[in-house]
Amino acid sequence: MATSERVRSSHASAQASSPTAAVAAAEGALRTSVLALAGVVALVAMAVGGTVGGIFQPLVGFDDGGALARWGVPISRVILDVSAAATIGLLLLAGTIVPERVSTDRRRAACRLAVVTGSVWVVASLAAIVFGMSNVSGIAITDPAYGGQLASALDFDYFRAVFVSALLALGATLCALAARTTTGMTWGSVLGLVAVLVLALTGHSGGAAAHDTAVNSLAVHMAAASVWLGGLMAIVILRRSLGVDLPIVVARYSTLALWAYGGIVVSGVLNASLRIAAPADLLTPYGLLLLAKVTAFVILGFAGWRMRAAMIGRLQADHRDSKAFATLAAGEIALMALAAGVAVAMSRTAPPVSQQVSPDVVTSLTGYPDPGGPPTGWDWFTTFRPDWIFLFASILAIGLYTAGVVKLHRRGDTWPVHRTLLWMIGWIAFVWTTCGAPGVYGRLTFSAHMIMHMMLTMGGPVLMAFGAPLTLAARTLTARKDKTMGPREIMLATAHSRWMNFWANPVVAGFNFAGSLYIFYFTRLFDLALRTHAGHMIMVVHFMLAGYVFAWSLVGVDPGPRRWPPSLRLVLLFATMSFHAFFGVVITSSATLLGGEYFRQLNLPWVGDLLADQKAGGLITWGIGEFPMLFLALLVLATWMQADEHEAKRSDRQALRDHDAELEAYNASLRQRGEALRRAEEVEEARYRARHEHAHGRRGHGSPESGGGLA
Repeated sequence: MATSERVRSSHASAQASSPTAAVAAAEGALRTSVLALAGVVALVAMAVGGTVGGIFQPLVGFDDGGALARWGVPISRVILDVSAAATIGLLLLAGTIVPERVSTDRRRAACRLAVVTGSVWVVASLAAIVFGMSNVSGIAITDPAYGGQLASALDFDYFRAVFVSALLALGATLCALAARTTTGMTWGSVLGLVAVLVLALTGHSGGAAAHDTAVNSLAVHMAAASVWLGGLMAIVILRRSLGVDLPIVVARYSTLALWAYGGIVVSGVLNASLRIAAPADLLTPYGLLLLAKVTAFVILGFAGWRMRAAMIGRLQADHRDSKAFATLAAGEIALMALAAGVAVAMSRTAPPVSQQVSPDVVTSLTGYPDPGGPPTGWDWFTTFRPDWIFLFASILAIGLYTAGVVKLHRRGDTWPVHRTLLWMIGWIAFVWTTCGAPGVYGRLTFSAHMIMHMMLTMGGPVLMAFGAPLTLAARTLTARKDKTMGPREIMLATAHSRWMNFWANPVVAGFNFAGSLYIFYFTRLFDLALRTHAGHMIMVVHFMLAGYVFAWSLVGVDPGPRRWPPSLRLVLLFATMSFHAFFGVVITSSATLLGGEYFRQLNLPWVGDLLADQKAGGLITWGIGEFPMLFLALLVLATWMQADEHEAKRSDRQALRDHDAELEAYNASLRQRGEALRRAEEVEEARYRARHEHAHGRRGHGSPESGGGLA
């Protein structure tokens, strides 16, 4: 008995002393300490900032659900933000940063922890709804009547957004639970980021005159902060198991963190400009919290610079020298958590600039005042109201494309100039469509809206498709050989995925291009796109992608799904043109006003007859919209002719190489067929003669006319 006890004891001690067990134990301790550090610092910062902002005091003139609700809302939001960042960071690290080894224990460990943090995220989201509904309704959670009040929570836009975010967070958690490949882990992180973006709808309105800017900047701010904080927490948690891969993981994360920092700075400046009107506003509670947050981010910028300048080099020289990195990373996590806690306090503190909805109907519905009249002449080119997220996306697309072309030229490769020009013109057209006159007037009149729609589907996307961005990226981005999903791998995997094979099928692309018109404009989706910022954003992205994929499936030069022969593509294009033209005819002849309640509510005196304006929009769709389609048809014909020309040149080169062996073989085949036909004709002729002679002989010996018989 004693001997068996000693054997078990020695076996257990051997397991405990093994490297794997030691690493697992160390990571377990790190896991707890890192998450605890971020959570505690964020909660303390929120409590201090909330005290400064007075968010724990009952609001004068409003119902109050009690202290439990007043404290429960910000506490649940802090837990939500930290757990969301951890979930996104762990999945992003597992899918796109950590190199593949023989063992995938590191990825699985990250996913297992992401399941835990994701579950906390979902619970915190639901708790935010419970506490928030109590705070809004003024009924305490302990009140028996509160249950009936909670059932109506989804009637409010705020709680609907939080609930949708919770469902998306649940989806990311299930991805972490089921993912076995880097692709699945990456998709989980994307789903988590979408869940964070939905939460941007629940922040300060930003004032009716700048609602879109407020929501867009807040969305970028939250997503970038989640990637930054979550990625660093994930690296520190997995630090011991990364071993020799720690330097490359830190280097890759550092590049990602630099992009995130830039996004936080730009979005933060835009957001602050909507709420701080003068330097004196910085002395208000909201301004003081803003200064504290800015100070934390300035220090974080310095820490990030230190990591890029010195720490990565030290780790590359000796990956075991990670204590200094861990110390610096822990300090960064604490500062990020502090900024996150202050941000929660700021979200519930009244800013100096009033965020109340404007009494002006046009401003309250569109986010900007009535321009005073229809665009005329140069107004179509001088009107400009920036939609910052689309503007920065366009600048980024042009900048990255230009950087890729420069990189090619520096190494001695060439890139067609016309592709660069078409890519740039396409994005300039997109900026004009979303930020210029079509974007401004597209939410005021139906006719201007249809100009915006035509440009979104058949203007910029057609030109962009000829820019061949995927080909350029494949030639300039460094390929990863460690089975991680870098930018190049993500783009190529998307282009060749089964989903893309489905959506880029010409029939599906054509239906999505033309069929979605009917679904969008003849349902409530059109009204949602006019009234809500989220609906407008989804509309722009959908129709732009629909136009791009349709053009790509017909005349695109980038690699992707197998394309149909030009003849079939041309038939499909003319069929799509017919459906598109019919849509314009339906709108022109319709007596029902699309989005009628919205346009009547605007009540713009310079618009006049709304039905006449709608018919003008139908004529724009029917007439002007067909010119890009005809242009696509000509391009398909040119592709057809070019393919025939290339085939002819290929045949000529082949003939020169093998002395026209193919033609000789063809001629020999013709001779053989001729000879076989001649022999067949001779045989047939011989058979005919034999039958004729036989029949003639019978008539000569047996018929009365021949003189034979009884005469």
